[in-house]
Amino acid sequence: MKILAVETSTDACSAALSIDGVITEQFELTPKEHTKLILPMIETLMANAGLRPQQLDALAFSCGPGSFTGVRIATGVIQGIAFGADLPVVPVSTLAAVAQNYFDSADATENVAFTAMDARIGEIFWGVYQRDAAGLAELIGKEAVILATDIEFPALKGAGIGSGWGVYGNELQSRLAGYVHSYDVGQNPRASAIVRLGVRDYHKGLAVPVEQAMPVYLRDKVAQTEAERKQSK
Repeated sequence: MKILAVETSTDACSAALSIDGVITEQFELTPKEHTKLILPMIETLMANAGLRPQQLDALAFSCGPGSFTGVRIATGVIQGIAFGADLPVVPVSTLAAVAQNYFDSADATENVAFTAMDARIGEIFWGVYQRDAAGLAELIGKEAVILATDIEFPALKGAGIGSGWGVYGNELQSRLAGYVHSYDVGQNPRASAIVRLGVRDYHKGLAVPVEQAMPVYLRDKVAQTEAERKQSK
């Protein structure tokens, strides 16, 4: 099984290649350099493995939520490769990748990740993930873009994960009192997590034709201003 994955939805930029479960990755934390970095990363991984795109089984990408521009970069790159090589695509949630990075880390002491990414204009991208028997992140409930004070969550204990905890840590800790005792704001989504989840989801039949490989923003209107939001309430 050979899957190539990309992740560009935050300040981090990465590409990863999984060949029969062995993962190699190119990763850099470089804001606003994604368009310069992502294609050379892919070319390096493929050249080192001696592969052409046509020899892959599928592609995976971080479909969001995240930076509007970043999510579009990953989508465009994957669509271009998929069209050229006639490959199916596995969209993977960015929030799931953040949770997976935590579960894969040496510091992971919890099996539940209360995952929050800063969504700007006073909100967070929110999702709760549980580690399954294979060590992979499974969504509990639904992902949402929401105020930190309005989050919904299961009555489970876990760790707070993601950039949203750095911005709204007080609000989230208050809301999750008794369920979360510590949090880690440094977990970035990585292509190595995207490719792990992409392999699983491919085997679950969740790959789609390239025409259906689209970004997920969670917001109905990405560029909506705070003033417009207040008027709509």
